[in-house]
Amino acid sequence: MSVNLSKIDRYATDGDAIVVPGKVLASGELSSGVNIAAVAFSEAARKKILSGKGKAMSILDLVKENPTGTKVRIII
Repeated sequence: MSVNLSKIDRYATDGDAIVVPGKVLASGELSSGVNIAAVAFSEAARKKILSGKGKAMSILDLVKENPTGTKVRIII
């Protein structure tokens, strides 16, 4: 399963943590700084996320950083 940045941008707000149980692809843009945890990222998606003041991380890293799950959304 893969999710484009445009879909993430539709549902995420600044400061949200997004979980994608698949691969994040670079189609589209992000309008806010969003932390995205996923199984995998395309290199172009990773660059766009980082240039937009967000984070691209593994799901395990997100669990360690935010164990309570505050402001976490799952996008499939």
